[in-house]
Amino acid sequence: MPSFVSITDPRDPRIEAYRDIRERDLVGRQGLFVAEGRVVVEKLVASSLHRPLSLLIAAKRVEALRPVLDRLSDDVPVFSAAQPVVDAVAGFAMHRGILAIGRRARNPTADALLRHIVGEDENVLFLSGIANHDNLGGIFRNAAAFGARAVLLDPDCCDPLYRKAIRVSVGAALLVPFARLGHGENGLELLDRHGFSSVALSPSGETLLSDWHPAKRNAVLLGAEGPGLSPELIGGARSVRIPMSAGFDSLNVATTSGIVLHHLAARRS
Repeated sequence: MPSFVSITDPRDPRIEAYRDIRERDLVGRQGLFVAEGRVVVEKLVASSLHRPLSLLIAAKRVEALRPVLDRLSDDVPVFSAAQPVVDAVAGFAMHRGILAIGRRARNPTADALLRHIVGEDENVLFLSGIANHDNLGGIFRNAAAFGARAVLLDPDCCDPLYRKAIRVSVGAALLVPFARLGHGENGLELLDRHGFSSVALSPSGETLLSDWHPAKRNAVLLGAEGPGLSPELIGGARSVRIPMSAGFDSLNVATTSGIVLHHLAARRS
């Protein structure tokens, strides 16, 4: 049973980590992150990768959140406060009524992460230049929904544990393992070394998605909207396209990830 601490003053130093969330998101949290909303906090509590350090809850929501709170370990304090106090601390109206501070797991190298994926029928995502937190969160949500084992990020991708990315992913960013490639690290060579067949999604891809027969272990390469994947990545992988109506050749990258991962899941089943 967690310990409950009543907070009446928004300036209470015990809840400093929750203060002015939006502004502090912009400068980083030194190994910590914020989870927002019941569903996301549930994912954090269930995560085997990351751990909650504390929760801040609107007092009127405590009873409704008992099933979540009862799963916390004894050393995780739960701060409760009246809704106006919670809003004053967060810096905006906290309609969801629950926040948590989590500690990031120590991220493995991309090589170490792939080394632990030993099954024959496995799929991973390799993301290049995804700098939009909404898109990144949507991709992680799809990765969890369709059973992708891991996500690799190049150095230009944004942070999956940014508050908005976690929220858009509905907590999936806390469940799907990820690793970031180092500057100059060759992702295609790494994937090949671990037995993954790389497939690059591009509007100019040589093969229609419907005609693509996946290998047992696949790495789906996705680039940012607009620039897409680099010619080097496309040239080093099998290129696949999703057919679209004449005169239109652009899909949201998160939508693309969902379509391709569904194709993989359907072929597996």
